[in-house]
Amino acid sequence: MAYKNFKFDVDADGIALVTWDIPGRSMNVFDEVSTQEIGEIIKQTTADAAIKGVVITSAKEAFCAGADLSMLEGMNRSYAQLFKEKGEEAANQMLFEQSRQMSLAFRAIETSGKPWVAAINGLALGGGFEITLACHYRVAAENPKTRLGLPEIKVGLFPGAGGTQRVPRLVQPADAMQLLLKGEAVNLTRAKALNLIHAVVPAADLIKTAKDWIKGGGKAVAPWDEKGFKLPGGPVFSKMGMQMFPAGNAIYRRETYDNYPAARAIMSCVYEGLQLPIDAALRVESRYFTKVLRSKEAAAMIRSLFLSMQELNKGARRPAGVPPTKVKKLAVIGAGFMGASVGYVSAQAGIDVVLVDRDQESADKGKGHAKTVVDGLIAKGRMKQDAADAILARISATSDYNVIADCDLVIEAVFEDRNVKADTYAKAQPLLKPGAIFASNTSTLPINSLAEEFKDQGKFIGIHFFSPVEKMMLVEMILGKNTGDVALATALDYVRAIGKTPIVVNDSRGFFANRCVMRYISEGNEMLLEGVPPAMIENTAKMAGMPVGPLSLQDEVALDLGLKITKATEADLGPNAIDQAQKKLMVEMVENQGRYGRKNGKGFYDYPEKGKGQKSLWPGLANLQPKQLDPDTLSVEELKQRFLVVQAVEAARTVEDHVITDVREADVGSILGFGFAPFTGGALSYIDFMGTKKFVELCHSFEKKYGSRFTPPKLLEEMAAKGETFYGRFPPKKQAA
Repeated sequence: MAYKNFKFDVDADGIALVTWDIPGRSMNVFDEVSTQEIGEIIKQTTADAAIKGVVITSAKEAFCAGADLSMLEGMNRSYAQLFKEKGEEAANQMLFEQSRQMSLAFRAIETSGKPWVAAINGLALGGGFEITLACHYRVAAENPKTRLGLPEIKVGLFPGAGGTQRVPRLVQPADAMQLLLKGEAVNLTRAKALNLIHAVVPAADLIKTAKDWIKGGGKAVAPWDEKGFKLPGGPVFSKMGMQMFPAGNAIYRRETYDNYPAARAIMSCVYEGLQLPIDAALRVESRYFTKVLRSKEAAAMIRSLFLSMQELNKGARRPAGVPPTKVKKLAVIGAGFMGASVGYVSAQAGIDVVLVDRDQESADKGKGHAKTVVDGLIAKGRMKQDAADAILARISATSDYNVIADCDLVIEAVFEDRNVKADTYAKAQPLLKPGAIFASNTSTLPINSLAEEFKDQGKFIGIHFFSPVEKMMLVEMILGKNTGDVALATALDYVRAIGKTPIVVNDSRGFFANRCVMRYISEGNEMLLEGVPPAMIENTAKMAGMPVGPLSLQDEVALDLGLKITKATEADLGPNAIDQAQKKLMVEMVENQGRYGRKNGKGFYDYPEKGKGQKSLWPGLANLQPKQLDPDTLSVEELKQRFLVVQAVEAARTVEDHVITDVREADVGSILGFGFAPFTGGALSYIDFMGTKKFVELCHSFEKKYGSRFTPPKLLEEMAAKGETFYGRFPPKKQAA
């Protein structure tokens, strides 16, 4: 029988080799065709007495990247349709049956009576890793890049094809929960140590080793189907089990604040499933999976963190008709921490980089940053010396501006001061080669005003990186009114080459991300001035889903920088453009108390010397509060909502102001750029899933109590009156061909 996504061959020993190779795709995924065909292959090999065993492998560089999540989105659409036509019970039954097809197929592998071997030749994630766990033997080809894991939690789901049952039956409970709840992939050495794979062999020996195991009498029985099977961590109700689950539950609450239905479901699946025979346990898993699949959190996270992010990464906003560009050589003017980091990630991506600064010593210091990063990676065993040497060889440092003459892209990352930037542009412009693009990494100064210093404004664009550049995945592209398509296309191609996710925004003070995150920071300061206990401010922000509290975030950014930005805004736009009470607070902290944040060990927090304990809130904060409120009189829920609503209403304003022109970018940008509660799907999805009418009502109630920062824009009022959503009113643009 011929298959579309699999090649099927049986050798003289009766061993079937199933080779996964989806036509026209760089990666194998479990789409509808692959899911259906693997089911047919299992039936065929089980029924055919001439087949003695099966080896499954891939013809691509990776084994499988997991399930095609657009297939799950389709299931949810079918659910909504059936719910409308036949009611909830029929819709639930349909979703349960559809969503457990893979689980049933993988269980059929285990019980087929034929030995199955997974010959893993590269990355195996999600459903791709789950099918290997259902095989009776797992052998992997030696490859330092191979990673195995179950990342579903990162998009609001959990492994629903047996992952929550097989992993804790193979691995010690604490390790199993880490794999499931963090979603981090492991390398082959770690996978072997955890008992997730049986052997690692040279790539040339992969298929032979797999077949030899079958020929050598490999048993077609999973460990949990053997009589007398014992769980690696002992029964749930045992001394070891009781050490694991109560503590695990406490850690889960601390890490998630119960905001993620999928994380809760994992805890329940493992706890309940380990007390049951495997078939009943898999059914429990499928029930939880069906429930989580219907949650608004899963819908929001799949849309933003998988589908939208994938579309943006593939060039959804790239201007049509501009031929592909390649930045071979990059100049970064300003080799401070930000510029040096931009240089490092670019060199890591194979681009030749020249760091330019006012003197050789400053430029060399910038290159030194790259050496510090690679030395740290080598020490942790995450990079080899030859790879580090290659990265450093691509970076040169100089004080001579003439080196930019052969660069395709020049990024300015000098101090946030108009005069300093203007001097830089005056020096650089005459040296640019024809066709070169010039970008500013400004985080606050409007691009249009900076572009006035530039003769050919069509080649001028903002490329705003977030710190630390090595870790932060978002890059904001800021269009000036005269920025040309070639400049945008070049910037997007460059950002794609360095493995970051771009969003394209129109010019505005603070652009998109900083406009929203400044609201978050300001709300924390407002609460402090209202008399809310500082610990309550920080904790309710984290309970709302933010990665760090607003006071801690300000310390990381630096309080003196925040004050500098406030003063610059006031100088540009006048005293009404800033909150004078907050300015007074910052002046007191920075100028009177000498508290700059983490960088000098004193900010809203006191920081111990390196390695000597944890940071703690500065006791002196109480003296800066005009009054102190009793925490028992405050609503935790309201404090949580204030943090999210104040950011979301600002995101809505950026749509009204045409700063954001694609709703996907607001959602992806808010999560990747400033950590807006990921379970919401992003700042605009937060409004959509709440309902615009309900959101506007909440805004008005806060407006009455706390002021005009909560006033919804006219656009939002209009949408609420019509019952519209952002994704309904502004459907994402189709990707350019």
